[in-house]
Amino acid sequence: MSHETTDIEYLYQDPKIHLDERVRDLVSRLTLEEKIESMLQYQPAIDRLGVAAYKHGTEAAHGIAWLGEATSFPQPVGLACTWDTELMRQIGSVIADEARVYYHRDPKLNGLTLWAPTVDMERDPRWGRNEEAYGEDPYLTGELSKELVKGIQGDHPVYLKAVATLKHFLGNNNEVDRGSGSSSIDPRNLREYYLRAFEKPFMEGRAQSMMTSYNLINGTPATLYHGVNDIVRDEWGMDGFVVSDAGDVMGIVNDHQYYDSHTPGVAESIRAGIDSITDDAELSKRAIREALAQGSLQEEDLDRALFHTFRVRFRLGEFDPAADNPYASIGEEALMTEQARELSLRAAREQIVLLKNEHELLPLDPARCGKVAVIGTHGNEVYRDWYSGTLPYRVTPLEAIRTKLEGEDEKERVVYLDAKDRVTLTAANDGSKLAVDSSGEMRLSQDGDPTVLTMTDWGYGSVTLHDEHLGTYVTSDEITLRVTADEAYGWYVKEVFGLTPVGQGEHLWTTWNGKPVIAGTEGSLKVGEAEKSALNAVECNVSTASTVSGQSHTTFQVETVSDGLAEAIAAAQAADTAIVFVGNHPLINGKEENDRPGLELAASQQRLIEEVYRVNPNTIVVLTGSYPFAIPWVQEHIPAIVYTSHAGQEHGTAIADVLFGDYAPAGRLNMTWVQSEDQLGDIKDYDIIRGGRTYQYFEGVSLYPFGHGLTYSPFEYSDLRTDALKDSVTSIAALDAMDTLQVWVEVTNRGVAAGEEVVQLYVRPGASRVKRPLKTLCGFQRIRLEAGETRTVSFTIRMKDWAIWDVTRDCYCVESGEYTLLAGASSADIRLEHPVYVRGEVIPPRQAGRSIRAENFDDCSDIVLDESKEQKEACVRPRTPQRSGWIAFHGVDMDTVSVTELQCRVSGNSSDATIELCLDAPDSEAVARVNVGNTGGAQAWVTLSEAVHSVSGIRDVYLLLSGEVRLAHFILGDHATEDSGFQA
Repeated sequence: MSHETTDIEYLYQDPKIHLDERVRDLVSRLTLEEKIESMLQYQPAIDRLGVAAYKHGTEAAHGIAWLGEATSFPQPVGLACTWDTELMRQIGSVIADEARVYYHRDPKLNGLTLWAPTVDMERDPRWGRNEEAYGEDPYLTGELSKELVKGIQGDHPVYLKAVATLKHFLGNNNEVDRGSGSSSIDPRNLREYYLRAFEKPFMEGRAQSMMTSYNLINGTPATLYHGVNDIVRDEWGMDGFVVSDAGDVMGIVNDHQYYDSHTPGVAESIRAGIDSITDDAELSKRAIREALAQGSLQEEDLDRALFHTFRVRFRLGEFDPAADNPYASIGEEALMTEQARELSLRAAREQIVLLKNEHELLPLDPARCGKVAVIGTHGNEVYRDWYSGTLPYRVTPLEAIRTKLEGEDEKERVVYLDAKDRVTLTAANDGSKLAVDSSGEMRLSQDGDPTVLTMTDWGYGSVTLHDEHLGTYVTSDEITLRVTADEAYGWYVKEVFGLTPVGQGEHLWTTWNGKPVIAGTEGSLKVGEAEKSALNAVECNVSTASTVSGQSHTTFQVETVSDGLAEAIAAAQAADTAIVFVGNHPLINGKEENDRPGLELAASQQRLIEEVYRVNPNTIVVLTGSYPFAIPWVQEHIPAIVYTSHAGQEHGTAIADVLFGDYAPAGRLNMTWVQSEDQLGDIKDYDIIRGGRTYQYFEGVSLYPFGHGLTYSPFEYSDLRTDALKDSVTSIAALDAMDTLQVWVEVTNRGVAAGEEVVQLYVRPGASRVKRPLKTLCGFQRIRLEAGETRTVSFTIRMKDWAIWDVTRDCYCVESGEYTLLAGASSADIRLEHPVYVRGEVIPPRQAGRSIRAENFDDCSDIVLDESKEQKEACVRPRTPQRSGWIAFHGVDMDTVSVTELQCRVSGNSSDATIELCLDAPDSEAVARVNVGNTGGAQAWVTLSEAVHSVSGIRDVYLLLSGEVRLAHFILGDHATEDSGFQA
């Protein structure tokens, strides 16, 4: 809490002293043991100095989570579909206000350092945590997260309302093997894509915290990655603190097996920039003590880390009088206010994307839409994800639609069918039936009636079972099953089961982790043991049956008491309008630790849509999802499709407002929706340039392009212009690489009602030394126009933001040439074009005789980047030792020196490890071959040379790598070439 006393005993207690002096003074007064204790997430109280206990890390992805009721906002994937920066800042402010409320309730446990936003680039829609981030574009992500940061931290020049922690740095976009896998990212992908999303919230948003990721980056654990200090701190000037993700410092040993003990990993993490360790406290402290004793860690390393964490605590006002801090007075009145509720509704409305609207089926006219059938599980549910808070209330779509249509004189205009089957389960071996008593106990019995359970099919072998009489779900622990869960929720979703046919009408019933449900003694049910190959660990995406041997197990007959699909078809046929609600459950078939098994809807949901449409052509599909779906059939046949994320407390209200025209949708997709998974590469391939990922490089035909979203009013674009003067030579607008460009476009609402439009500005580069994006977002604005209104929309563009990373010189470079501005309503709906010429640079050829880092290739095939422990930069190696790979360096000037030798800094770990030099094409005859062999291991680096036949001119250089070989850097020169870069 705030320091109230006017008695100043120590320098750090004096608010008049410079902040950094105060922090250094406090840290200097800590004993060594107090410093060690303070390196953890839970910082202890130090009573003798008046330092209170403090916890870093309160989850706040889309509202305060896990502390109690708080205002809930749509999932971040939905917030990104708003394309509304001002909204993001207001949401951040509400989140910080409510964090202050909980902080006052218990400052020891409810800290003000918030773990949000998630800035990871979403280059693959199969990522299990897709709902947590802002999409596939670094400009959009950077702008939205920057504004959320500003809202969270406030605008006071001294004090912070709360602290935003950007996560997860870096290259964290797959859950399978996330704790042990390495993300291979070359310098251009790194600088032009992955880093750019983080840069703005740090440099412009001044985010005060960052969390590292679980994965390795080019073979180095993220907690040890040099970019934390070199880029985030030194280049971007981040002056807050860096925290490790939960369990990840110990993961250096446990997951990565990078070291044999925790001591070197902990020591190196702290030296590499980790200021606060979120991990096993006793193990971490023991490792710090050992590292200090061994000399691998110095006390000044702890001082530096603690300076960062305590500096942030000072800025939160903890050590100053409350009267000085404008945020200290925020109290209970700031929790779940009416203004926050209205903001939640605004966000839920703004994030809805109208994907299709054929024949203007939407909006529905309450006076003309007749009887409405609301169909599907999602029609009467509001789900929450792992990082959702406790919703203070929830409005389902069904409730909101009934409010729209059913006044006192018009009952039964809305009929609801959840389309679920009601089933009973019978043990196949003896015919005993499953019954549930009033306490939720489950037994098999020969007597009495079986209990009817409602079954929801989530696809991919995952179902949930619900007892409507008790209002609870079937759940399991390691031993038994009970019907006692209020919802399917948890880190392990134990309410998920498999019911897989195994022949003759029998099903194997399995738990969330693939264990069989078997009959116990006296009719009891229990959880059996499964072999490693046993059926359907649904959380592990296994969907094929296998035998469970070595135990007596039970199969079950599943009898359908009522057919949900048949009931839904009948209701749709009897209705004038059918609204089918489908989508995902945010904790099933895709969540943290589990990537999605596929992009399609659950097969039962797809069939539901098809059958409803067959009997009722006035079918609207509302798709609620944490991620993009592949729905080509739906797009081809269904006249109106609406997409929403899981939008929180006002989810249903927002959907009904859009369906009935009380709010005109204007959300835009933050990711490309592909036709099928076949259009995607390996989920672990982080090379978006060569892999053709995201709208920037994808050359296929998408289902819905990045930025797509329809409206109820037509908007017209005209008069795209800039302030650049025409060049006398090119006769087009021209400017210099360091200039700022003003861009204007006129937008007119040609509809009969007010509406919103997201005006998008892209740039398409012209000729380049390297492969460039097809187009790149460089500006956007969400605007509201009255019917007939015209507005001039302006953009300010910095030419330096069009820079590429020049791998020949390790710097950003704006290339000279023509660029085309593209204005429109999506990345594919371009309405206007305008060329500009930029007087930048022409990248010169590489020069022989100089050291070239292998990671700075221009092109590659079957290559991954890995770690070279003798330098910060990465090395390259073949993707697999069984298959050769190559790297290419275009335009090497061989005339700068007499090229007679290829000199390589290499390591080899197999007898067949070789490097071959080819010119102009990878399949040309080799002009040199370096037999590397086994140098003593992957990190046993040596310098090897091989003669090269005389070459000249400007040539493309290809290096072919075979076997277990790593290449760090090389020189094409003569025998007298000196290379200081070859020194470790």
